[in-house]
Amino acid sequence: MTSFVNASSHPQPGAVPRPIRSAQAPSAVVMIRPHTFSPNPQTAADNAFQRTAEPHAAGTTAATAYAEVSAAAATLEAHGVTVHLFDDTGTHQTPDSVFPNNWFSTHAGGHVALYPMYSPNRRRERRVDVIEMLKANYRVQDVIDYSGLEYDGLFLEGTGAMVLDHVDRVAYTARSNRANAVALERFATHFNFEPMVFDATDAHGQAVYHTNVIMCVATEFAMVGFSMLQNPARREEIRARLAESGRAIIELSTDQIAEFAGNALELTGKDGRLLALSTRALKSLLPAQIATIEQSVTLLALAVPTIELAGGSVRCMLAGIHLARRTG
Repeated sequence: MTSFVNASSHPQPGAVPRPIRSAQAPSAVVMIRPHTFSPNPQTAADNAFQRTAEPHAAGTTAATAYAEVSAAAATLEAHGVTVHLFDDTGTHQTPDSVFPNNWFSTHAGGHVALYPMYSPNRRRERRVDVIEMLKANYRVQDVIDYSGLEYDGLFLEGTGAMVLDHVDRVAYTARSNRANAVALERFATHFNFEPMVFDATDAHGQAVYHTNVIMCVATEFAMVGFSMLQNPARREEIRARLAESGRAIIELSTDQIAEFAGNALELTGKDGRLLALSTRALKSLLPAQIATIEQSVTLLALAVPTIELAGGSVRCMLAGIHLARRTG
């Protein structure tokens, strides 16, 4: 049985988090290690977080990205998180393969979703071997495949487009090219989530491409770039909804969002819950914010500066597994 702790039962800052299970914090993830890596030219137009790698450094960039994923996976495993690590050789020209959370998600009760991807070269990231691994190691009851919506121009890029509250069953979603309302409604109906949709833009007025760069929902806290949410009424509705669940609210500035502070994922390790984020993201957090976070989790910083050139960070690299393990 899954149990939770409410905000009033937080330990003192610096205390070791208790190893209490949470539906929000998976203990296993899928990661993809790229042999050929580069920022994706097909996603640059609407991903303001993306940067162009130097053309002469292509080989070095790819090797460094490979090393970053290898080191991140090893660090997570050392902290007790199960990592299912797959290699991408680049044969199918999938520059964003390092971000598997966009093309599939898993859900308690044995459910898996496959998603329609906005950029044509990202559609090649879907892998049968990953799904077969899940079926072999975890209890999978069904796989719901939304990828056919691509032919109708309808896209929903998984837990990049949606930030899911697995406890209160809310799918927080910023409108974008990668989050279509029809596709979202189908997912929400099948998986029993309430969609909460909003508009979010950066300082230049460009729509935020993925919700998970501005929002992280953990078991006992939520980090949100509220200033980027354009409708004041909707902003306060979301703030209230998160507060109603007993979570501490941590407001992130636009500068912190630019440093990927919102792109974090709560996991369960051998000694309790962790918050996996990048070293760049951690450096941007204020002492008071860190103190609030450390009341319920251990911060685990991973160095992924090369991967971040592609416009995503640690959370994008981790496809959480919310399935029950097979025991025999």
